[in-house]
Amino acid sequence: MSRIAQRLLAAWMALTVTACQQHYAAQPPYRGYKMAPYTLKGMRFVPMNVDQALRYSAVGIASHYEANGACGAIGERLYRNQYYAAHRTLPLPCTARITNLENGQSCTVRVADRGPYIAGRLIDVSTAVAHKLRFHHNGLARVRIDVLSVGDGPYKRTRPR
Repeated sequence: MSRIAQRLLAAWMALTVTACQQHYAAQPPYRGYKMAPYTLKGMRFVPMNVDQALRYSAVGIASHYEANGACGAIGERLYRNQYYAAHRTLPLPCTARITNLENGQSCTVRVADRGPYIAGRLIDVSTAVAHKLRFHHNGLARVRIDVLSVGDGPYKRTRPR
């Protein structure tokens, strides 16, 4: 790799890390769950509370996206080989089982980002999840989402059986 390319890569990485740190610093640290309402492109979104989320099950269209190295809504770095997802109104973080209704494939993901913001889409998943659910080449799939738990550490609450 040439010195110019190395310097450009180093500058890009420094800017990415700084942007992530600034984004996270601008947000108050979440205590257990991130449920604050937010506005995007003039639309207001109000996340559900923990009890609502623990009963949440929905069927809709999933798409996949690349957030390779970008920060999620709670400040975590997201990489393409991880099993993560983005949802507009679930409290963050949470864990959900996503099942492809066309082929029965399912996996457990960490919902750590916001989105999708395209009409008719219920959830965005990482490329690794799209491969596991076998819809990477199609781009979209009809899925069922079942929330398994909400929060981390001492704040973690699981779905009642």
